[in-house]
Amino acid sequence: MIPGIDLLVAAALLLAAVGVVGSVVPGVPGALGSLAGLGFYWYATGYADPGTLVFAVLLLTCLVALAADVLAGPLAARLGGAEARTSVLAGVVGFALLFVAGPLGVVAGIAGTVFAVEYRRHGDPDRALRAAVATTVGALGSIVVQLLATLAVLGSLLVLVLL
Repeated sequence: MIPGIDLLVAAALLLAAVGVVGSVVPGVPGALGSLAGLGFYWYATGYADPGTLVFAVLLLTCLVALAADVLAGPLAARLGGAEARTSVLAGVVGFALLFVAGPLGVVAGIAGTVFAVEYRRHGDPDRALRAAVATTVGALGSIVVQLLATLAVLGSLLVLVLL
């Protein structure tokens, strides 16, 4: 721990770091971790630091990350023609393959599951491929948005603590 840092501030930084990890690791609450870290920090500093405007911007950043986490994958799947159940199943398979093949397992699990289910459902490989690509791009886009947002929150809190 950094000398002179309040325990609540240290907890806030830890939660914000968990948010960054959670933005790329399925099952770990990314945006919620950053949001909790931001709240802890604001409480620990007596609602004075980082100031209302900066707090509002960081809060909005956390909410954008949360929206990306919840909406991007299913929305992309829907736009690509996949059913909601298919995207949920793809998420489960991708999460399981994370432990077998790492991040590539997640991508392969999502793309492969959506392709297989949609091909079985419609019998059209082009349609299944379009749904698989859209769903995978949406999931990866969600990860990128979450990662950038949670890094911004963590970085901002670190700057505030170290200044």
